[in-house]
Amino acid sequence: MAQEDMPTMRSRRLGNELRRLRVERGFKVQDIADKLQCGQPKVSQIENGKRGIRPLDLTVLLDFYGIEDEAYVASLKRLAKDIHKVDWWSSQGPLLHDDLRDYLTLEADSELVREYSQAVVPGILQTEAYMRRIFEARLPAEKVEPYVATRLRRQELLDAHLDFRVRAIIDVTALHRIDGPREVAREQLAHLVDVGTRSNVHIQVLPLDAVISPEQYTPFTLFSLRGEPSIDVTWLEYLTSGTLLEQRSDVEPYVRAWDEFTAVALSPSVSRKYIRDLIKDS
Repeated sequence: MAQEDMPTMRSRRLGNELRRLRVERGFKVQDIADKLQCGQPKVSQIENGKRGIRPLDLTVLLDFYGIEDEAYVASLKRLAKDIHKVDWWSSQGPLLHDDLRDYLTLEADSELVREYSQAVVPGILQTEAYMRRIFEARLPAEKVEPYVATRLRRQELLDAHLDFRVRAIIDVTALHRIDGPREVAREQLAHLVDVGTRSNVHIQVLPLDAVISPEQYTPFTLFSLRGEPSIDVTWLEYLTSGTLLEQRSDVEPYVRAWDEFTAVALSPSVSRKYIRDLIKDS
């Protein structure tokens, strides 16, 4: 696979981790180039996520850094191998923008996804009719079907991986603003009740009277990436793009916000009852 075809999210994650290990130990890029018997540009490209690293070079590098944690070493080696993995969305070509590809990679590589949503139901919990109305309102006609197919394919993660878990906190206003005919809203609400009974799905409704900090939190997603140790990152999504936060100092405020929301939101069982009552009243 050509370097430019690599899943950039995985190569960037590996490069960032290798750069962190080097900097923490006080080595310069030239030190690593000398150890691997290569030029500085190659080391920089690896750390910038623009190319992968050979298994032998990775082993030499981790030994040089004095990494003895076998689980951590195995995680990095698995990530280095997955850089060249061909995911199902790779065949979608230019129909899917780079930010969406990054999101799909993060989701597929996670053991736990925690999403706080204000205006819409989280994508992985949407019905086809509901997501179709969302896409038809903001996408060119030729992109609607590919995006619907992509979102439906994402939902297969709930069945494909026993260790894949989703926790969602949905602001109550999103449940009252489901666009479209009554049938679309009823179907979406019924789906939330149904999927919320699964062992790997945890849904809580954030009521209007919940007392939370005065900060204006934007919708966000916390990904707990598989590995030893598991790593938390935060994804912020905007109208036309997305931003990934990886530094612990940037991620921790969102972890605290999530804990706060979890504490004041309705419990999963009470949330299901609230949604069932909405269905009766609709």
